[in-house]
Amino acid sequence: MPKSLLSLAALGAVLAGCSLAPAYERPAAPVASFWPFGSGQEKPSADAAAARLPPAADIGWRGFFQDPRLQGLIAAALANNRDLRIAALNVEAARAQYQIESADLLPSVNGTAGATMQRTPGALSPAGRSTTSQTYSVGLGLTAYEVDLFGRIRSLRDTALETYFSLDQTRTAAQISLVSQVANAYLTLLADAQLLRLTRETLASQRESYELTRASYDRGVATELDLRQVETLMRTAETNISIYNRRLATDRNQLEFLTGQPLPEDFVASLGDGEALDRQGMLADLPAGLPSDLLERRPDIRSAEYDLRAANANIGAARAAFFPRITLTAGIGTASTSLDGLFRAGSSTWNFLPSISVPIFDAGANQAGLDLARVRRNIQVAQYEKAIQNAFGEVADALAIRATYDTQIRSQEALVAANEQSFRLADMRYRSGIDSYLATLVNQRALYQSQQELILMRLARLSNLVILYKVLGGGWTAETMAGPAPVPPAPPTMVDGVLNRR
Repeated sequence: MPKSLLSLAALGAVLAGCSLAPAYERPAAPVASFWPFGSGQEKPSADAAAARLPPAADIGWRGFFQDPRLQGLIAAALANNRDLRIAALNVEAARAQYQIESADLLPSVNGTAGATMQRTPGALSPAGRSTTSQTYSVGLGLTAYEVDLFGRIRSLRDTALETYFSLDQTRTAAQISLVSQVANAYLTLLADAQLLRLTRETLASQRESYELTRASYDRGVATELDLRQVETLMRTAETNISIYNRRLATDRNQLEFLTGQPLPEDFVASLGDGEALDRQGMLADLPAGLPSDLLERRPDIRSAEYDLRAANANIGAARAAFFPRITLTAGIGTASTSLDGLFRAGSSTWNFLPSISVPIFDAGANQAGLDLARVRRNIQVAQYEKAIQNAFGEVADALAIRATYDTQIRSQEALVAANEQSFRLADMRYRSGIDSYLATLVNQRALYQSQQELILMRLARLSNLVILYKVLGGGWTAETMAGPAPVPPAPPTMVDGVLNRR
């Protein structure tokens, strides 16, 4: 019997390599070969775009975000953020599920030991007297091992594997999103701090003007209308200070939530001299690359493709349900009526219980299962194509916006300079008694508004660059990868029961 058992097990191992899953083919990307370029945008050639190394996705966040304070915040968020921790734990759970599915490909062998003691009353005994019997056994058992002739278990294993890789890419996408969220929250904090400083400086100037105007009013030189106009601007600045203080508090709370730890008490006060948003080298520039790069660099696209692979493998499991299942149960060991006789010659025992189950009538359940698997595969194809289109749209929008900000900021800087000159001249004319305070009021209000808009434009430009970094797949690694982008690895395989990861 042991030879028969080994022969059948060997046959099962040979046939278990069969799979009924359809060959996987990556769907064609439903997007153009180049990014759309509008007016003011220069369309690079394919060779020039391909020669820009490293691609944005391989620029580490330490290389892209060059502010030391921001680097510290991102590092803290990656270490402490609970959402990212949950995503990582989901990956570990998927890996454990994959190991469970993989275990079904190999037989489960259990050690067994038992004792049976029985008393038979005399009325039931052929000898007419009560008897007592006892049996002891020790052995190894093979319990309900399914020989995977048609790849059902193998397909389920592959489904779990692809799900694991999909969740791993989801965790990477969560990290990229977290990095961009921290960066945008920090930039917003810088902008609000700069707006608060601007408002305080404006308030100080307006208070000085208010005191001068009140003195002139007391001497009968200025009118009450002049005084109230100056006071209007001063009260507006006081109100804005309260608004920006509130924004700074919420900005700080957002950063503390993202980083998972309290910020230092003097953090807001240490943000710099008010030129943080336009200082050189705060963020690195980015190459756009080609749309085809996204297929390998965006983790959400790769996650969608792994989900598609999982749905494809499920078709193999659904097909295998139409074919017979062979299950083996066996055992080998020793048995004796006494403990000291367990290991004596002639005490060996064995049992072998093969079984086969052939589907004959299931009211269409197997066919419905196959139809469902195919529909779910088609759904995943659509989800994969949607992920590509969404990624393409995000990058195209970010590139289109980036092309306009530099020109807009230069125009706004010129407007601020013009408003500064207009305010200076109007103030000189008012102090010389040539004009009323109305011209000074109008020019000071225009200057303050243009300065605020310039800060917000600089914030928008930097935020756009952060978004572009995110949508191009950047932020998954801390350090920039040197040299050309790595060739995408081959699909995972099993060699001697060991997982070869991508």
